[in-house]
Amino acid sequence: MRDWKERLLSRGILVLDGAWGTEMMKRGLLPGECPELWNLNRPDDVRAIARSYREAGADIILTNTFGGNYFKLRKNGVSLEEVKKINKRGVELSREMAGDCLVFASIGPTGEFLKPLGKITEDEMVTCFKQQVDAFVEGGADGVIIETMSDLNEAKCALRAVRESSNLPVAVSMTFNKGEKGYATVMGITPDRAAKELEKAGADIVGANCSFGIENMVEVAGIIRPVTHLPLWIKPNAGIPQLREGKTIYPETPEQMVKFVPDLIKEGVSMIGGCCGTTPDHIRLIASKVRSYIDIARRYLETVVKFKNSGI
Repeated sequence: MRDWKERLLSRGILVLDGAWGTEMMKRGLLPGECPELWNLNRPDDVRAIARSYREAGADIILTNTFGGNYFKLRKNGVSLEEVKKINKRGVELSREMAGDCLVFASIGPTGEFLKPLGKITEDEMVTCFKQQVDAFVEGGADGVIIETMSDLNEAKCALRAVRESSNLPVAVSMTFNKGEKGYATVMGITPDRAAKELEKAGADIVGANCSFGIENMVEVAGIIRPVTHLPLWIKPNAGIPQLREGKTIYPETPEQMVKFVPDLIKEGVSMIGGCCGTTPDHIRLIASKVRSYIDIARRYLETVVKFKNSGI
């Protein structure tokens, strides 16, 4: 397991990878098909996506395990034994292509509701996520990213699973919408509340991903940054998806997205990448822009570390 903190302090900003789902669609993933089964059935395609992000300049590459929990996989006829194999293989495939990059294994929502809204208890939810975490450890992950979460309690269950089953560093990223009252998840959780509660629960990194484009993410980052000293992870979509001629299109080009990278950096974001619709070309331009801000970001991080260590 490689030290993400040392790498972040030395570089100031780390570049995250881009979308996996939309990249898999380009390679033939069909509507309703289980992406995680590609870890077993189409490993070369999974490797190709990981390699493309490494070559684009990402410092952290994720894994094809976003929907790799048993609650989701059982709907595709996957046994509990196969869950471990799928998740372990997902980490291994990214690891094989990562080179010097860090590999953070992805955990996404289960699609189930916790009691009292649903039938799942917190212990059952934690157990479900632990099955993934155990496989991540065996696969050689450098960390875990719990992403695209709307339910703060479900995110905490995933965080608890990582903490109880490993010593892996963990980032937690929520997904927010913008309404009349501002930004919140569909469960009504605001960005500042999420960040404060996740830090208290033991997250190493907090942030936001998906939902909308990078301009909105600048505003979200501005809400989160004042309430936590944890590194801030941001992965926007390539704009708000649009339906054109029966196809979902993400309209923001790499050139459009990269214009807002300096604004994210000014808001104290230290981990920047892309979510749905972003490509290796997006990440390549983001990486190029980030490199020109490394000195500024490094000084910011050094100030934060000194402040935290001062006990003020």
